[in-house]
Amino acid sequence: MSLLLDLWTYVAVCAGGVFFLAGTVGLLRFPDSLTRLHALTKADNLGLGLVVLGLLPQAGSVLVGIKLILIWGLVLWASAAVSQLIARTVREADKP
Repeated sequence: MSLLLDLWTYVAVCAGGVFFLAGTVGLLRFPDSLTRLHALTKADNLGLGLVVLGLLPQAGSVLVGIKLILIWGLVLWASAAVSQLIARTVREADKP
């Protein structure tokens, strides 16, 4: 059972790293600010979710697992709020 949990952790954390890498590539390659913002928020949130899901079986206690999930939720909330503010600023700057 421990081998399966370790394998799950390895696969999920590596998949999360791939999504972080994809978000970074999107940041560097997409043409304008809104598409870059989209790439960062979607890919990084999914990547962080996979990392958290991968680390949950390795958490030593329920309290540590709850902390991991709370961190993930806080990052989701902060990412949505900040990306909304950045997108609004970009749209207002583009108005004639």
